[in-house]
Amino acid sequence: MIDLFKHAARKGLFLFDPETAHGMSIAALKAGAVPACRIAPDPRLRQSIAGLDFVNPIGMAAGYDKNAEVPEALLKIGFGFTEIGTVTPKPQSGNPRPRIFRLVEDEGVINRLGFNNEGHDAAFARLSAVRGNGMIGVNIGANKDSEDRIGDYVLGIRRFYSVARYFTANISSPNTPGLRDLQARESLAALLSAVLSARDAEAAKSGRKIPVFLKIAPDLTEEGLDDIAAEALSHALDGLIVSNTTLSRDGLRDQRQAKEAGGLSGKPLFDKSTAVLAKIRRRVGGAMPIIGVGGVSSAETALEKIKAGADLVQLYSCMVYEGPGLPGTIVRGLSKLLDREQVKSIRDLRDSRTDHWATRNV
Repeated sequence: MIDLFKHAARKGLFLFDPETAHGMSIAALKAGAVPACRIAPDPRLRQSIAGLDFVNPIGMAAGYDKNAEVPEALLKIGFGFTEIGTVTPKPQSGNPRPRIFRLVEDEGVINRLGFNNEGHDAAFARLSAVRGNGMIGVNIGANKDSEDRIGDYVLGIRRFYSVARYFTANISSPNTPGLRDLQARESLAALLSAVLSARDAEAAKSGRKIPVFLKIAPDLTEEGLDDIAAEALSHALDGLIVSNTTLSRDGLRDQRQAKEAGGLSGKPLFDKSTAVLAKIRRRVGGAMPIIGVGGVSSAETALEKIKAGADLVQLYSCMVYEGPGLPGTIVRGLSKLLDREQVKSIRDLRDSRTDHWATRNV
C-alpha cells in the first residue's frame, strides 16, 4: 500500500498545495475512504504509561487533526493513540497563506500555521460525540492575542477534562510570537503550577486524574534542557513530549524552500529531535514518561526513538510522503523487529542507545 501511494496517490496529491491536500486527507478519513488497518494484537507492543494503557506505541502527533474532526478514523488506520489540536480558547485563523511548504528532496515540511483552529467549543462538541473509548489526547495552547497565556492553558484543562485521556501543554511552537518564552524557567514554573493545580482541582471533582504532558522544542540549549528537566521533576509532571518543529535548516538539499519561515519537520528533524530526547532522558531519569516525535518514517526509526529513551512515539509529517498506510506498516514492522531482538516487551529496549544519542552534537 505504501508503494502504491508513493507512486500514484502521492503524485496526485502533490498537484495541490499542501494545505489543500491536507484538507482532502481529512475529508477522505471523514468519508471512510481510507481503509481500516487490521493488525493482530501483539502484547509485546502494549505499554502502560502515566496510568494509561496503549495498545501500541505509535501515535498521531498534534497538528494534523487540529479540530478533532477524525480522531476515531485515525485510530482505525493503525495508531495506538492520537492527539487533537493544538486548540486555543477562541477560534483563530492563524498566519496568512501560503503557510505550509513541502521539501520533497528532503522529505520534510516547513509550516508557519500559527495555531489555526476553530476554538474550544467546536473541538469539545466533536469530542463529546465520540462514542468509543479510544486513546485521544488534547493538545492545548494560547491565543496569539491573549493577555493571559497561562490562563488560556488553564481554560483548556477545564474545558476538556471530561473528554481528554491526556493533555499536552504546547509551549514549543515557533509560529506564535513569544510562545517559546514559556520554556524559560521562571515562566515554565508559573505555567506548570497553574496547569497542574487546575488539573488537580478537576480531578478532585471528577474522581479521575488526567495526565498532563509538556511539549518542548528541539532548539533548546543545554542550560534550557537543565531548566525544563528540573521544573518537570519538581512539579511532578506526568511526562514530556520531545519535540516540536525546529528552526534549524542544517543539511537541507532544497535551499529554495528552506528560506521559508516556520518550523521544520519530517525526516530532517530525526537526528536533532532524537538527540534532545536522549539528553532529556538522562536528565529526568527512568521513571518519567517521554513521547518521542520528529522524523519517524519507519519501524526502524520508531524503535530508534525508543532505544534513545522514548516510551511512546508520534509521527505526522512523514505521512505526507508515505501515506495513510504508514502507522500500520510501522506497527507490523515493530513486531518483526522484536522477533529479531528476541525480547518479551518493547520496553526492554528502551534506553539501550540513550548514551549514544545523548552525546550526538546535532
